[in-house]
Amino acid sequence: MKKLGVKERILQTASKLFYFQGFNQTGINQIIAEAGVAKASMYQHFRSKEDIAVAYLIERHAMWMRQLSNFVSVEKDPKDKIISCFDYLIERVTEVNFRGCGWQNIITDLPEDHYKIRNQVLLHKNDVRAWIKATLKEVKEYSNEEADTLGDEIVILLEGAIIQSQIQKDIWPIHSGKSVCKKIINKNIDNYIV
Repeated sequence: MKKLGVKERILQTASKLFYFQGFNQTGINQIIAEAGVAKASMYQHFRSKEDIAVAYLIERHAMWMRQLSNFVSVEKDPKDKIISCFDYLIERVTEVNFRGCGWQNIITDLPEDHYKIRNQVLLHKNDVRAWIKATLKEVKEYSNEEADTLGDEIVILLEGAIIQSQIQKDIWPIHSGKSVCKKIINKNIDNYIV
């Protein structure tokens, strides 16, 4: 960590603490101590704990979207790309011992007035949703409306699978979500539009 600059050390330390310990449970003094920086140095780079959390979420979003894209890129069929999102989740949740989604975790731990953090959570979740819908629009058998509807349903499956795997400390919820996704993605979409 000593080779990293002050800003990078703060961000790396805070990222780990926010993800594994929680936003409210992590104090500025703990971040400063574990990053090995002076308080004045921290305030040169970040005005508040909320600003550090925003930087953490921006960095996490870029990493997550890049890793997802790389993971599903082996699939040629857009439907298979969507289905393989569940395999990506299995890799991610087991890697962090079922700690869950960094965005779900921080939003449930968030004071009401932290709009900058809330906006980053929405940005991530909406980008994932938009990516799913755009990928489904590549499937010739779906109209744009059908792809949008199916995309929303798949987002719910993904989000539910993540939180249930965190609660259960197991991957069966992700396998179940994947199974349902396969069923709805490969059937006539008209049977599922409400």
